[in-house]
Amino acid sequence: MILFFGRTDDPPLARAVGAARDAGLRYLVVDQARSARYDLVVGTRALDARLTVDGTRILLADVTAVYARPLEPPEDGDAAARARAAAFHEWFVGWLDTTPALVVSRPRAMESNASKPYQAQLIGRSGFAVPETLVSDDPDEVLAFRVRHGRIVYKSVSGIRSVVREFTGDDESRLPLVRGLPTQFQAYVPGRDVRVHVVGPDTYAAAVDSDAIDYRYAGRGEKSARLTPYGLPPETARRCVELAASLDLPLAGIDLRRTPEGEWVCFEVNPMPAYSYYEAHTGLPVAAALVAHLDGRRAAAPVGV
Repeated sequence: MILFFGRTDDPPLARAVGAARDAGLRYLVVDQARSARYDLVVGTRALDARLTVDGTRILLADVTAVYARPLEPPEDGDAAARARAAAFHEWFVGWLDTTPALVVSRPRAMESNASKPYQAQLIGRSGFAVPETLVSDDPDEVLAFRVRHGRIVYKSVSGIRSVVREFTGDDESRLPLVRGLPTQFQAYVPGRDVRVHVVGPDTYAAAVDSDAIDYRYAGRGEKSARLTPYGLPPETARRCVELAASLDLPLAGIDLRRTPEGEWVCFEVNPMPAYSYYEAHTGLPVAAALVAHLDGRRAAAPVGV
C-alpha cells in the first residue's frame, strides 16, 4: 500500500496520485484538507496505528511507501475541527520519521534546507562548487562584499521560499534594514540554470534559459523562462545522486548553474521540490519515476537531449 500525504490541490501531489492511478497501483490519499474527518486509533505502539480514510481502513504497519508533501494544516472549520486537524498533522508527521516504510521524504531529512548557509556547507562537501556567500547584519560588510565581487544577489537565509534579487544601487537606501534581519548575499554566478530532479538512482534535468535573476518569477515582469530537457554529463548526474543520498532525500530538486567556463555550481537542494512546474514545461516523467520508486521499481530511462 502506498500513501500520499498532503493536499489534493497541490500540483506535485496530484500528479503523483495520477501516475499511481495510471499504473494501476493500490494507494490511499491522506488529504490534509480533510484530516479532521479521519479516524486514527493508536495501539500500544505507535506503529500499530489504524487509520480510516473515507471508509477505507488500513493498518499503518501495512504501508510500504509514502510520498509526503506536508503543508500547513487547514484553517477552515470550527475550533474543534482545527485542533483535531492540527493534532492529526503533528502525529502523522512524527510517524513519517519512525515508520520503516520508504518515505519520500522524511521530515527530519528535509530540515537540512531550513538553513541555507548550513546546507551550502553540505553541498560543498559533496564536491560541487558553491557561490561565495556572506550572511550579515552589517551594511558595511555587505557593501565591501559587493565591491569585492562586482555583482551580488540576496535571498532568505531560511528554507522559506524567497525571490532571489540582484543587489543594485536602488537597494542601498534599504540596506540598514539588515541590522534587524540578517540576510544572505552571494556572488553573482553567470551561466545557464539547470534544475535536476533526483528520483532514487536517476536524474531528470531541465535547462532553463531566462534573462531573469530568479527565473521562477520571470512572469511577474517582462521577462520569460524557457525550459527544455537536458542531458547531464554522467559525472554530474552521479554527483547529484550522491548529494541527494547524503541528505537522505529519495526525491530532491537540485539547482545548478553551468558557468561559461564549464564549471557546475550548486545553489540549493530542495527537499520537497515542486517538480510539476518542470514536468509540465518539458515532459520529463518525474511523477511516473517517483511512483515507480515508491513501488520498488526503476522507471524507464530519463529523457534527455
